[in-house]
Amino acid sequence: MRGRRAVTLALAGLLSLPALAATPWPGAAKGPTKADAKAQKDQTKALLQFQKDLASVLALRTEAEPLLGAALLARPLPSPPEVLSYHALLERASRNADAGPRVTWASLADCNAKTDGACPNADAVTQLQTQAPDNAAVWMLKLGIDDHKGDAAAARADLAKAANAKVYDDYLGASLKALATSVSQLPPPPDTFNALQGSGAAGVQMVIVFGLASAQPLPSFQSTARFCETNKENGAIVADCLKLAKVLEWGSSPLGRSLGLHLRETLSTDAADQQSAKAARLNLVWQMQRFAQLNVQAQGDRATALKLLMLARSGGTEMSVVLASLRAYGMPAEAPADWSPAHVENGK
Repeated sequence: MRGRRAVTLALAGLLSLPALAATPWPGAAKGPTKADAKAQKDQTKALLQFQKDLASVLALRTEAEPLLGAALLARPLPSPPEVLSYHALLERASRNADAGPRVTWASLADCNAKTDGACPNADAVTQLQTQAPDNAAVWMLKLGIDDHKGDAAAARADLAKAANAKVYDDYLGASLKALATSVSQLPPPPDTFNALQGSGAAGVQMVIVFGLASAQPLPSFQSTARFCETNKENGAIVADCLKLAKVLEWGSSPLGRSLGLHLRETLSTDAADQQSAKAARLNLVWQMQRFAQLNVQAQGDRATALKLLMLARSGGTEMSVVLASLRAYGMPAEAPADWSPAHVENGK
């Protein structure tokens, strides 16, 4: 079981957006000096102030999307005023008729992570079950909670509901859209970016959008994978895991798609089905590495940064933004026949 979990965790590392945001831009100095460290600290401080300024402007709005954007911008701020707190902004956003589960999902993080059992926000978990009962992400979230409590019967019921759901959506696409629309409200000050970096203000906006969106809550992929693996001798549970795999494969998230393909590859008894899942998972890693390449390129090229921002602003899901980005730059969605993930180390 541990080996299979390692596969899922390794894919999570390859597919996560925070890893992309941490990638140094081409030409960045290696081995930072004390002066570099101070400059980075000053730049981070300026960036947080810029996020506060953006949130302050957006807080004057009354619609759900700009208030969601304001909340996401304000979440990392140290000791913000009450009107700019994550809780207050999301509470205002939730009053709108069009707020929907995207705002409730963001409210999962409205909790004290230092307090055991406080996260995710219990009220948000309950509300999502009513707002989005056909979303597998909701039941996978609950499965993770019940699994943590050691309630196997409840986790089994959660799996069944996830397997019979119509969609998988963790609303990261909605967060990307809210942020990409929000960051254009004010121009980034010069002290928020390195003038030598090449992408300038657009690069700052891109890092904010993809960095903050990637920090949004996710269901417990690991708990779901573990539950399916632990019960692989139970035919009914395996059947539900394979049904869930199909939902995940067509869902909004690269990580969700990765888990779906992993479940199909490891639990299906059909050799052709296993091979198909393995090939699709390889293509997924290829897609995310190409998207990572575009993120690195965007940190040194204004046109690329603006293009990625435009695609994020257009809406859709995280997966659709990734695939649209590849299409925009003529990158194939399928890996070359002789390609393997190790090739990224050699720049291939």
